[in-house]
Amino acid sequence: MIESGEAIPSVPVKLVDGNGISDTTSDAVLGKGRVVFFAVPGAFTPTCHVNHLPGFIANADKLRAAGVDRIVCAAVNDQHVVKAWAEASGALGKIDFIADGNAALARALGLDKDLAGAGMGTRFTRSAMLITNGKAY
Repeated sequence: MIESGEAIPSVPVKLVDGNGISDTTSDAVLGKGRVVFFAVPGAFTPTCHVNHLPGFIANADKLRAAGVDRIVCAAVNDQHVVKAWAEASGALGKIDFIADGNAALARALGLDKDLAGAGMGTRFTRSAMLITNGKAY
C-alpha cells in the first residue's frame, strides 16, 4: 500500500471531467497542487453511490476553501459508466473522476481488493488520501 511521502505512480487512466473523457496518466491528474483523492469499489454500487460520493459533493466548496485544488474520485469501471455516474450524481464539474477499468491504478497504489466472490473482480478498496504535489499524505 502506498505510504505517506511516496510519489503517486504513473499508470494510464481515463479522466472524466467537465471537458469529457480523455486519456492521461494518474500522475498527470494527481500530481499538481493539493488533491483530495478518494477511491470506491464501483460507480453506482449502493454504498458508494449513497454514502461516499454525496459527502464529497456536498463539501467540495469547503474543501476548496481550505486550499484543495482538485477533488478526484477513482473507480474500477470503464469511462462510460464513470461518466454516467458523474452526471447522474450531479458531481460533474465539482469532482473529477478517474476510470480505472483494469484496476491498474488500484494495484499500483496497493489499494486493490479481490471482490471476485461477489462477481465484481478486482476493485479499489474504499480509501481517501491527501496528495500534495504528487506525494501521498
